[in-house]
Amino acid sequence: MKPLTRAEEEIMQILWDIERGFVKDILTPMTEPKPAYNTVSTIVRILERKGFVSHKSYGKSHEYFPIVSKDEYRTFIIKRMLEGYFDSSFAKMSQFFKNDESLNTKQYQ
Repeated sequence: MKPLTRAEEEIMQILWDIERGFVKDILTPMTEPKPAYNTVSTIVRILERKGFVSHKSYGKSHEYFPIVSKDEYRTFIIKRMLEGYFDSSFAKMSQFFKNDESLNTKQYQ
């Protein structure tokens, strides 16, 4: 598994939420300015090549759905962050969040 680009991740977040949909269904919840239909279609096909998405064909239309779960991707990203920034130590990561005032969890509760 490889990390997703910001655009790929935005589309995956939508697919995880809606569970399956056509390109128009992916475009609907996107914030303005929305990308072009063809741009979203291209990104979804890239996600399919990367193994994150599959589709069911209805003639020329394709209904897309995730084949990598949000939990699987979240675990991958957190492990990557632990390895890359905290020497694979959950304790070091926890200490970082505890000590960083800008990441004070009280403001997010």
